[in-house]
Amino acid sequence: MLRSMFAAISGLRGHQMMMDVIGNNIANVNTVGFKSGRVNFQDILSQTLHGATAPSGGLGSINPAQIGLGMTVAGIDVLQTQGNLQSTGKTTDMAIQGDGFFVESDGSQTVYTRDGAFDIALDGSLANPGSGLKVQGWQANSAGQIDITQPITNLVIPIGQRTTALATSNVTLSGNLDAGATTAVVGPPAVAATTVPTTMTVFDSLGIAHSVKITFTKTAANTWSWAATKDAADTGIAISSAVPGVNDGTLTYTSGGVFSASTGTLSFTFPDGATSTTPKIDLSQMTQFSGTSQPAGQTDGFTSGTLTTFAVGNAGQLSGVYSNGQTQVLGQIALANFLNSAGLLRAGQNNFSATSASGASNIGTAGTGGRGTVTTGALEMSNVDLATQFTGMITAERGFQANSRVITTSDEMLQELVNLKR
Repeated sequence: MLRSMFAAISGLRGHQMMMDVIGNNIANVNTVGFKSGRVNFQDILSQTLHGATAPSGGLGSINPAQIGLGMTVAGIDVLQTQGNLQSTGKTTDMAIQGDGFFVESDGSQTVYTRDGAFDIALDGSLANPGSGLKVQGWQANSAGQIDITQPITNLVIPIGQRTTALATSNVTLSGNLDAGATTAVVGPPAVAATTVPTTMTVFDSLGIAHSVKITFTKTAANTWSWAATKDAADTGIAISSAVPGVNDGTLTYTSGGVFSASTGTLSFTFPDGATSTTPKIDLSQMTQFSGTSQPAGQTDGFTSGTLTTFAVGNAGQLSGVYSNGQTQVLGQIALANFLNSAGLLRAGQNNFSATSASGASNIGTAGTGGRGTVTTGALEMSNVDLATQFTGMITAERGFQANSRVITTSDEMLQELVNLKR
């Protein structure tokens, strides 16, 4: 009878622990990125009254007789299942759809989390405002290039930072020149050659925009000449035609409505002190078909601008948007996954730490190596299922109650034994 009492006591302890885990789950039903726990029980030592025997003679085998001595908690698992995503509309809020963890650090310790409620700290770094831990990843260089073979570091989003201007280095002209356009005729009657102008914007090394006109002139049946001139009102740029083949050229029609000479060179000088430039001009996309002449020019280069906002792609890439309309890659968020994510140790503040059971972290980019994708403007909610927790609560309560009844009944039997001697 004493065995039954001690077995029931172990049952009370186990179901109390089960209730503790359920209570913690329910307390965190609205905690961002929380992963619920689950208790597993197992029996412990059993006392053998007699062992098993093999068949002998005319007798069959005899099974062992054992009395169990109670139960214990085998483990408390962390259920790393996906939580529902809740839209917030905040740019710095991020959620992982699939496997993986954000990587955070305070400079000396690295932790992992599914809580993507981030914000921009005073120093421009992307951080968790609840803990102050900084989000880790790879920072892009000044040209917007990322090297993921380098160690991860704090991600910085320098809102308000000004970029340098970029001078125009390439000009592309496209569109059609009318095959039916007229060439010059001396006369009588005299006929002027058809001219087709188009205007484009180029930038000097100081980021100042200048207006440049390209004029096409029909010189022969299948030949057009072109020349670059400046806008008369623009005193900040000078375009010289002294060198043949620079700032002018010839297009000769071949077959298929395209021109053979499709490249050229421009040369600009700037009295305002900007560096002289010699952009390449590409005319390979020009055509000559019957119809309206509609040439158009595109140029690279831009004026200086400041970082106003940013966006995050599904691969976790941070892209900055500048006031001059340009975009540039700022960095790449790192994600980590583990061979056994259930072996991670809860470290508080919605964070996990790696253990010998979880294995070392495998850090890389979102969408690769089994890692999930990043969703911006949303947070992953707790994966606690209240229906399951309330059912478990009833189970724990009844298990505790039944073990209490075993203790009461064992006590009554002991009382009867004492009463045998009156």
